[in-house]
Amino acid sequence: MENRLKTGNSNFTAMMEFILLGFSDIPNIQWILFGIFLVIYLTVLMCNSSIILITKIDPALQTPMYFFLSNFSFLEICYVTATIPRMLMDLLTQKGNISLLACATQMCFVLMFGGSECLLLTVMAYDRYVAICNPLHYPLVMNHKVCVQLVTASWVSGVPVMFGQTYQIFSLPFCGPHTINHFFCDIPPVLKLACGDTFVNEVAVYVVAVMFVMVPFVLIVVSYGKIISSILKLSSATGGAKAFSTCSSHLIVVILFYGTATVTYLQPKPNQSEGTGKLLSLFYTILIPTLNPLIYTLRNKDIMMALKNLAAKFSR
Repeated sequence: MENRLKTGNSNFTAMMEFILLGFSDIPNIQWILFGIFLVIYLTVLMCNSSIILITKIDPALQTPMYFFLSNFSFLEICYVTATIPRMLMDLLTQKGNISLLACATQMCFVLMFGGSECLLLTVMAYDRYVAICNPLHYPLVMNHKVCVQLVTASWVSGVPVMFGQTYQIFSLPFCGPHTINHFFCDIPPVLKLACGDTFVNEVAVYVVAVMFVMVPFVLIVVSYGKIISSILKLSSATGGAKAFSTCSSHLIVVILFYGTATVTYLQPKPNQSEGTGKLLSLFYTILIPTLNPLIYTLRNKDIMMALKNLAAKFSR
């Protein structure tokens, strides 16, 4: 739907809805894609729900590290739910129509959950830093009250910023074409449809990206620099290997998530092709959240043992 508005002597079109093109450029495999993304979504739900469950019921996992991991798993469920169900509906109906309000809502939730994930990954790195570099002070520094405060801050801090960012973008006039060459309402493809000067909006995107992507990433790098330095000082090779194994999974997740998110939001707008942007978004919004529970479970002996114990209880 479109509204024709007059400003002075010129006409422009105010968009009331967009059309998400998604994967319409490969129409012959729409049903295959629907099946793949449905399996991915169910896998994310099942694996992350399992992690949340075992960290709640297994006494051996009642530690700050697994408290943060359970919150991270819940955040991953929220994050993929902001994009995949809508994409599945579009693949099923072969229509990508999305209202301006629905598009803004989706963008806001993706940004909020993405920002929270960046902050929570930083908190998890700080937790590993304290555990390995200051083990004697760990129970005091990372007590339950502090853990709850850190998680709450991770969830809440980005809400006003991301809401303001979304409001600023959708306050712009949009004047055709009204097609978004993407599978969800992400900032770069939506900004390309805006009329007039978007310089202020692009600067705001960079500022927010620095705040929620680059600054947390630098803090994580510093934390792991100190962790690696402490591990190298350990006299026991076994102790060093055990210490690093507790945070190697987290390091893999950080590299995957921050790598793709950085390229997406810090690359200059004219240099970002739509195909590349779509592919990168596919990685950090869908594929990486699918891999995360597998990375954390397969590389973590405590979680694997807890899963075996849980499976044994159900099989009795």
